[in-house]
Amino acid sequence: MAKAKTTKPKAAEMLTKELKGLIPKLDEEGLAFLVKQAHVHLYNMQVDALNQTIINDVQRKNASAGKTKTTKTVKTVKTSGNNGFSDIKISETGSGYHLLCNNTWIAFTSGEVTAMVKIAYGEGTDLEVRGRLHAWLNRERNDLLNAAGIANKFDDKLKTLVSLLKKNFKLKK
Repeated sequence: MAKAKTTKPKAAEMLTKELKGLIPKLDEEGLAFLVKQAHVHLYNMQVDALNQTIINDVQRKNASAGKTKTTKTVKTVKTSGNNGFSDIKISETGSGYHLLCNNTWIAFTSGEVTAMVKIAYGEGTDLEVRGRLHAWLNRERNDLLNAAGIANKFDDKLKTLVSLLKKNFKLKK
């Protein structure tokens, strides 16, 4: 195991050295792209850590409750296949939600989910709704577009997201 620890820093050092060598060759647009990608990657690392904490907590609760009791997901609708979005559940604190996207749980605030639900129930054709949702995600949660691999409003994964939101939430008039 000591060998794995020494290999990782060496790889990181080599990558750091390579990146430092490339930086002077990049234009402003390239640098801006790298900074944006770094922020997205850092956010994804935080989400992964949160997901692992959730998994560990569920496993701990299952172990303490015994094998006869199963965990229950709050407000869940699953869709079949790997079309991006397949599940949504409220956070344990109730302050936000987690969307399952391509086997990764992504955290959202209640305000973000409310905004997406309002867009999903908005007037217009399906394509217009997906266009507004894509624009909002591009502006507010670009990390989700990257994680789901959504390039534009024509992506069918946006249909599954709209469907999931509509099945789980209703708008109050």
